Amino acid sequence: MSLSTERMSRVDTAWLRMDTPENLMMIVGVWFLKPSISLDALRQRCIERLLPYRRFRQFVREDVLGAEWVEDPDFDISRHVQRAVLQREPGQTATQALQAHVGALASEPLDPRHPLWKFELIEDVEGQSALVARIHHCIGDGIALIAVMLSITDGGAPPPRRRREPEPESEADWIVDTLLRPITDMTVNAVHLAGKGAAKGMDLLIAPDTPVDATLHMAKLGYQAVSDVTAFALMPDDSHTRLKGKPGPSKTVAWADGLGLDQVKAVGKALGASVNDVLLSCVAGAIGAYLRAKGDDPEGQEIRAMVPVNLRPLEKAYQLGNRFGLVPLVLPIGIANPVERLFAVRERMQELKGSFQPIMAFGLLAVAGLLIKPVQHAMLNIFAKKATAVMTNVPGPQKALSFCGSTVEKVMFWVPQSGDIGMGVSILTYAGKVQFGLITDAGLCPDPEAIIAQFEPEFEKLTLLTLMLPWGDEAA
Repeated sequence: MSLSTERMSRVDTAWLRMDTPENLMMIVGVWFLKPSISLDALRQRCIERLLPYRRFRQFVREDVLGAEWVEDPDFDISRHVQRAVLQREPGQTATQALQAHVGALASEPLDPRHPLWKFELIEDVEGQSALVARIHHCIGDGIALIAVMLSITDGGAPPPRRRREPEPESEADWIVDTLLRPITDMTVNAVHLAGKGAAKGMDLLIAPDTPVDATLHMAKLGYQAVSDVTAFALMPDDSHTRLKGKPGPSKTVAWADGLGLDQVKAVGKALGASVNDVLLSCVAGAIGAYLRAKGDDPEGQEIRAMVPVNLRPLEKAYQLGNRFGLVPLVLPIGIANPVERLFAVRERMQELKGSFQPIMAFGLLAVAGLLIKPVQHAMLNIFAKKATAVMTNVPGPQKALSFCGSTVEKVMFWVPQSGDIGMGVSILTYAGKVQFGLITDAGLCPDPEAIIAQFEPEFEKLTLLTLMLPWGDEAA
């Protein structure tokens, strides 16, 4: 019997081949559910809501031309959705045991003979269930997978039914239309949908006020594109700290309870900064404080984090796959003054607006998907040399979700690191809280909880200094 097959896109192939023993390309997440749910209820929900996405029924078969998706004739839900029991060491809390368990899972490859995903249900973690999900990055990026996870919650919308399977959009055409025809309507739409930061910064550049200005704006766009490519190629390697080096296969994770989103908004408004600026400043401050506690002197140092930028219409997230670019964001870890550091972060965020680097990075990943593994790894290590961390900031639902009749109390996830990058920072806004997650190489940073512990103090310093500002019309 012939199996149903479908070619994998070049970008998704690049993510598939990016797996190394040191860094597996898995997105790892945890849902905390209260009250606890049963394994049978979880499996039934996955059958009803998750399996309609065909990627979760397909395994991957590689060939000389790349890879293809193949319907798994031996699919068994019990293979992919299982129960797990925490093994607690003496003196270890349930949360610490769960963190150790998640770190171990982040280092454990998925079975390539079957669809590249797996859920584990830990039924009792301090009175609630913990659902640990592992999904290979070749299935989809963060935006796509969040759309999938939302759809399997109570009341979530299933993927749209289509009368026929459309032909996958040509990546070559997409890159040409987005990069080489920047004045077309398609590009204007793509930029608007690339996220608020990218869209706002490019609006004025792409849409000239009058037709007379079109030639001038085309020239500016061309200059911007060439400048971005040149700047990326000539960018020096990242600052050397104890967080940068050759990673090993062992990972460790940590997470924080979260900051109040309203508080973050208030501080940002008072200082003329965005929520994103405030959070990234806290990340930089926490890393700098960690290095000082270790006896290092980060003064004057900066590190880069590769930040994903969405390049897809959000209404098409259910189609899965990877449609994002990367931009290198500079984090001023050496600035101890919280306000000065916030303004430095804000300035660096402004510099990224109007950049073609996300689209350029997407194009490089598409090219990388065509190359043999050694060449691809050498090419992608260019990104690793330029950065210390991968960092993602995802806005989640404003209200708590419900799953199988239980409340999703907390959501955490960790992004994979490619090449020799040894740290992943995740920021997720969920139900009025901003939650921080960190995954690190166990050799380079065996105690990520020490960095996580600095997030709230750094924010409190910023809050205190904000309260000391003059109030009333003079402060407006």
